[in-house]
Amino acid sequence: MGLFLLWGNDTLARETVSFRFNKLPEDFSGLRILQISDLHGRCFGREHGLLLEAAAQAAPDLVCITGDLFEAETEFSSLEPLIRGLCDFAPVYYVTGNHEWQRQDLKVCLGLLEDWGAIVLRNEYCLLQRGESRIAILGVDDPCGPYDQKSPRALMAELRPELGEDCFVLVLDHRNDRLPLWAELGADLVLSGHCHGGVIRLPFVGGLIGPGRKLFPDYDAGAYRLGDTQLYVSRGLGFPLRLFNRPHLPLLVLNRK
Repeated sequence: MGLFLLWGNDTLARETVSFRFNKLPEDFSGLRILQISDLHGRCFGREHGLLLEAAAQAAPDLVCITGDLFEAETEFSSLEPLIRGLCDFAPVYYVTGNHEWQRQDLKVCLGLLEDWGAIVLRNEYCLLQRGESRIAILGVDDPCGPYDQKSPRALMAELRPELGEDCFVLVLDHRNDRLPLWAELGADLVLSGHCHGGVIRLPFVGGLIGPGRKLFPDYDAGAYRLGDTQLYVSRGLGFPLRLFNRPHLPLLVLNRK
């Protein structure tokens, strides 16, 4: 039992998932995105060596960290080797989750992430360019952030007039339950976490426990679609005890239809 729990909680479940999009520019077909979510300050190997090794083997074009990288009790300096190591082989984009907002020194923490090389997106977007083509990466703060923060609707209202309706939009949003909103707003791919895969995963059922201790949560893990908008929910890497739900390190490969 001890070996089973060790295997189920301390070894990485690596997965490659492919997506196809009509709007993805041909120049970006084959784009490889490594998603890191809900680490909660955990360390896999000395100075994150096991996680960095797995990330390097995935050979991503970019790394997207979708929140809950750390929490109130995390020794923040312990994350420096991870962020610097990831930035050595790919651009790293980060958005906050709910747990980061428990820290009184969050502004300092976000500044350190930027010093270590990460691109922190706080209700803003940036562009990736390949050849003559470009796509947008839009990152939103968790709703636990400032009460007057810019809304997803306001962000998309800014983005579309500048980039046009045909621009492919990749959204980083920690919360896993906002697919209907992003579909209404016309996002193409949304990367989320937050649900930890339901903590305990039951065969043929899925996740058992969701945020707020909701039983059998919706959008608990994997790929979902609503209209032309696709959502991918990582099962995350950290949590005190996981059952049939190993720490998850997905590689997402985007292709043009």
